[in-house]
Amino acid sequence: MSSRLFSPLQLRSLTLPNRIVISPMCQYSAVEGNANDWHLLHFGQYAVSGAGLFIIEATAVEPEGRITPECLGLWNDENEAALRRVLDTVRPFASMPFGIQLGHAGRKASVRRPGLGRGSLTPEEGAWQTKGPSTRPYGPGWPIPQALDRAGMQRVIQAFVRAAQRADRLGLDLLEIHAAHGYLLSSFLSPLANDRTDEYGGSQINRMRFPLEVFAAVREVWPHHKPMGVRFNGSDWNDAGLTLQDGIAFANELKRGGCDYVDISSGGNAPSRIPLRPGYQVPFATGIKQAVDITTMCVGLIRDPHHAEAIVANQEADLVGIGRGMLNNPRWAWHAAEALGAPFEVPHQYLRGATSEGVPSQDMVMVKDPV
Repeated sequence: MSSRLFSPLQLRSLTLPNRIVISPMCQYSAVEGNANDWHLLHFGQYAVSGAGLFIIEATAVEPEGRITPECLGLWNDENEAALRRVLDTVRPFASMPFGIQLGHAGRKASVRRPGLGRGSLTPEEGAWQTKGPSTRPYGPGWPIPQALDRAGMQRVIQAFVRAAQRADRLGLDLLEIHAAHGYLLSSFLSPLANDRTDEYGGSQINRMRFPLEVFAAVREVWPHHKPMGVRFNGSDWNDAGLTLQDGIAFANELKRGGCDYVDISSGGNAPSRIPLRPGYQVPFATGIKQAVDITTMCVGLIRDPHHAEAIVANQEADLVGIGRGMLNNPRWAWHAAEALGAPFEVPHQYLRGATSEGVPSQDMVMVKDPV
């Protein structure tokens, strides 16, 4: 059986061995933005998972851009050194390339991590001033963000640029900009958050302007041979918010600017009712893929390998991002290969456990030896 999910994909000079992407998953475990032994454990188990690409969690480009105080960062030398230690330990054993997602939480920053209760930090808990396109808060009870002026916008652009340069020095293979889920760049895109009356607000092209400026500045410093993508919303799940047509327009502009792929998600710019079900966001990725000739990734509670296979085989999307499914089962890719009859690669240390039956087929399992 020939599996489309387990076929390679070329992005500039980078070849992904298959179409399974380990989505960026916040770990809320960093200290002052620094990766630590938890990240070593987290990265390590996925390095030998058999997926096609690992994308490091949303990584803040400045301290104020963290979602929580425990979020990963890449704004200073200490952050860079801490992440280098983890990567240098893990990558020699990896069977896939490593990328990173850079972001800024904007008006949804300064919140408690999961497990400590919902909502924004109090001043006693170390809250900081959040930033946004305008002063509209995310929702009732949320703090009022400070509207970024031009100097603040330039500071954010340079923070993205410097973080991208650090990511390149770390030898990362791919870079993704986070412009989804109501975080800073997403909030500029959405009329639910953006009340500006200058050239960065109002019309669709004006709302795209700042995210496109960030993309252009990062693309200029990110090496030409390395791929770069953007995660953004295909819908805000709100009649007054972003629509698929907004997503198509943004994807077209990104492609003109040298974007190699788009990662389509939804929601987060205002409290909304979202009909959660397997593949609930796939139609947005499909709509953009059909309208724009660009490599497209889909996400959204996709756990069944046959579902993932059908998405790629039916050209609904080119890549399938697995997040919660991977948290639940770090060997998801192995089990998907078994289910689809596709060859897959495992470390020799794990060879005897490479199939659920415990009897690996020698023509299906390829041994990965450490470098």
